[in-house]
Amino acid sequence: MNPSVITSLGYLRVAAYAPRITVADVEFNVTEILSNAEQAKADAVEVAVFPELCITGYTCGDLFRQPTLLEGARVGLDRIRRWSAGVPMVLVVGLPIVSSGRLYNIAAVVQDGHILACIPKTFLPNTQEFYDLRWFSSGRDTVDETILLGDAEVPFGTDLLIADAQNPAISIGIELCEDLWSIEPPSGKMARDGATLILNLSASNDLVGKAHYRSDLVRMQSARTYTAYVYASAGPTESTTDMVFGGHCLIAECGETIIEGERLVLEGASVVADVDLDRCVRERLNGTSWSQELSESVYRVVETAIQRTIKTDVRRLIDPTPFVPADVRNRAERCNEILALQATALAVRLQRSRSKAMVLGVSGGLDSTLALIVCSLACQKLGWDNENIVAISMPGLGTTERTRTNAQELGLTFGASFFTIPINDAVNAHFVDISHDPLNTNVVFENAQARERTQVLMDMANSVGGIVVGTGDLSEIALGWSTYNADHMSMYNPNAGIPKTLVQHLISWYADTATDDVATVLRDILATPISPELLPTGDHGEITQRTEDVLGPYEVHDFFLHRFVRLQEPMRNIAVLGCLAFGEKYRADQILTWLEVFITRFMSNQFKRSCMPDGVKVGSVALSPRADWRMPSDASGELWVAELRKSMKEIVVDRL
Repeated sequence: MNPSVITSLGYLRVAAYAPRITVADVEFNVTEILSNAEQAKADAVEVAVFPELCITGYTCGDLFRQPTLLEGARVGLDRIRRWSAGVPMVLVVGLPIVSSGRLYNIAAVVQDGHILACIPKTFLPNTQEFYDLRWFSSGRDTVDETILLGDAEVPFGTDLLIADAQNPAISIGIELCEDLWSIEPPSGKMARDGATLILNLSASNDLVGKAHYRSDLVRMQSARTYTAYVYASAGPTESTTDMVFGGHCLIAECGETIIEGERLVLEGASVVADVDLDRCVRERLNGTSWSQELSESVYRVVETAIQRTIKTDVRRLIDPTPFVPADVRNRAERCNEILALQATALAVRLQRSRSKAMVLGVSGGLDSTLALIVCSLACQKLGWDNENIVAISMPGLGTTERTRTNAQELGLTFGASFFTIPINDAVNAHFVDISHDPLNTNVVFENAQARERTQVLMDMANSVGGIVVGTGDLSEIALGWSTYNADHMSMYNPNAGIPKTLVQHLISWYADTATDDVATVLRDILATPISPELLPTGDHGEITQRTEDVLGPYEVHDFFLHRFVRLQEPMRNIAVLGCLAFGEKYRADQILTWLEVFITRFMSNQFKRSCMPDGVKVGSVALSPRADWRMPSDASGELWVAELRKSMKEIVVDRL
């Protein structure tokens, strides 16, 4: 893809390095730092962070009291400064600095031949294997100060943020190691004052289990502060007299780990990733607790120009299936949890409504299959027999033998009370009543069948003292792919929070755990083309109406749904990322056409969502008007379509 298109995504490329060092050998250490910096420049990195005290090494001990080492550290910093002349990348390195008769552990910010700022460490560990207070003073009270480095007066203190003068979304806060482990890390205050990118220079030793804890700490701090958090820790070439350091490097964004490096690598470690600081801003706009935070406005802002690099690739995962559990190791746990949430919600609704049964239509398709699985699990929770599930097959004018058979097999293998109620005669009688030609297979032909089925279900529920369990999934709700007041309606819908790609995944997982007879029918259902089966079958009884032929693939629409609703990305970004995620499978013009289908249908079908039945939210995206999504039913989508079409020509021409 054209670099200008990728660059237009607006990502900031950041990197964390844990270079090789030799304790107290400043010349060697600076050479290694600059070697990494050269690589960062080649990788189009815009902000790079190195570990705590990397210029000298963290484990120098009482050598920190030696003037020779301290002067060498200043000389080393100046060498880095001189190297950076003409280099717009921001480098952040660690060293010991004396100011006003006190020794501080600082982070120095270097760019384009200048030292922009020096930020001292606030919290100093002084227990067990750590002795920071033996050598260093806390920077807690260093506010509104400067320090003379060479001929330059450099802002010095814990009250500093580095901001891009041209882009308010780029604001950098810096903390050092133990600062993150404190009760109230400085990064919280930095974020309240506008920091969107937090850099941590660290020297955190490795112990059994500590790396996992540290990863969670970084990830959760990025979540609490709505920031991108870049963490660089000292590596294994520090002194191993009493400890070993792993060189733990990771980058998190708004509670998600973007990338995590390998530890205990003697040659040095690094991670590079593109972070979306605009996303941090969007998340803050959505966070009600964030809007109630009071900024103390105590930070001085050092403005600079962070020149954006031209990027030829995207250095972050673009997950084509964001709703499907990515970690295979945790697959069973995640699937169990999702189904348990659905089943619990349904069981409680049955108790509260004093219902005696669950009534649902089984079509031999994916959604009704998942709903039946959930009904069975709800029976287990309530101590009911599965005969309390009234599963009804309602073959119509487009039903195939395959789905009819699968619906029957499904009901019987689950031990439900199964009924077959054909709807052809009722629908044809209705056509006579409304003077509709049954050879005209228009929307009336389709919707009459859907509404007849819903009438059967509602009346059967009244007959048995039960509730109609809905089957429509989140993807269909987003696209409005349902008949109003037909399959759109139920008395409770446990599938309302499950997108189609996850429906398929849950059924597949359940089949792997089920008995052979259940698994056989489930796998055939998974292999059946997705269709509402509302149009007549083909000459050989095959399905002629395939949903994805009309709408586009559900995997693509679920990708759009996640990025539009959950991440609230602009249409141009969704378009570019969609082409990157699916470019090897579909043409760019197809992907962009499907995106226009998505946004057009999403905006025009809010009226169906405005009166959708109750249903449980199980993931980060839901569209209930009572919970997650509120918009007027008559809102216009022209602004979004116009933005998309503006981007289409450039992207399609580039991809072709």
